[in-house]
Amino acid sequence: MADFECKNSNLGVFEPGNLKVQTIKVKKSDSSPPPPTQLYIVAPVSEGTYPLLLFCHGYCVQNSWYSQLLHHISSHGYIIVSPKLYKCMLIALNNEVKTAAKVTDWLCTGLRSVLPQKVQPDLSRVALSGHGRGGKIAFALALGHVPTSLKFKALLGIDPVACRNPPTWPEPEILTYVPRSFDLSIPVGVIGTGLGNQPKCMMPPFAPNGINHAEFFNESKPPCSYFLAMNYGGYDMLDESKAALASLACKSGKGSKALMRKGVGGIVVAFLKAYLGGQDDDLKAIVDAPTIAPITLDPVIFVKE
Repeated sequence: MADFECKNSNLGVFEPGNLKVQTIKVKKSDSSPPPPTQLYIVAPVSEGTYPLLLFCHGYCVQNSWYSQLLHHISSHGYIIVSPKLYKCMLIALNNEVKTAAKVTDWLCTGLRSVLPQKVQPDLSRVALSGHGRGGKIAFALALGHVPTSLKFKALLGIDPVACRNPPTWPEPEILTYVPRSFDLSIPVGVIGTGLGNQPKCMMPPFAPNGINHAEFFNESKPPCSYFLAMNYGGYDMLDESKAALASLACKSGKGSKALMRKGVGGIVVAFLKAYLGGQDDDLKAIVDAPTIAPITLDPVIFVKE
């Protein structure tokens, strides 16, 4: 089934929210206490207290390459913090999981000082997400590979992949290949792509079978949900120019990347509304009728118990 332009989405989550948002780039010298690494933050500017999403970016990309997706999510009332995990996009900053854990701990003491005036984070409602290898890092952090002072309320992997490391990198072992083996008591969502397991010319697939989204979902305990964007590749939710750049090395869908960002953004917002805000109508609507999304989602699976 081909994806089509949906000018009037049936669900508001697939369109930008009503809140104006601001991008905040934080260097290690910009706040006290300083963050463990550079941060890319997107937050509403209107006075209020907002839930928080910690987002781990993928390998070979920068955290700022998700600006359009993160603005979509934040405009629905969320503060998003994305730490820089790699130098020059390729070299890990020591241990990625430890870096993400240090940023998590910093949120309690340092985040308020860099946010817009009268904007407060609700540290009792914190979700964790990541894309690609960043999805694996998010799962590792949620599984407690490195302890954190904050407790996460929900976990959402966006095309997560347990890619192999260069020999000198630390490797958190995530996948066990045993169904429902992840020792997690929080809701888990997984968004996969249908083309991520396909090669691009002479390039091997970036998310081959056995270490991609399908296995992450297979090992998740209920409540867990799964959404497969069947006509898109693993980097098609990046900003427009960055998705085009990534398509030179990995399989990309032929459909509108703007629709892909709307689709992924809408699922993320619906998931956060359900598990950080107790409003599950939008998530249930997508599960019950996936065709309301602006992209083809097939399959969509929700396991309650």
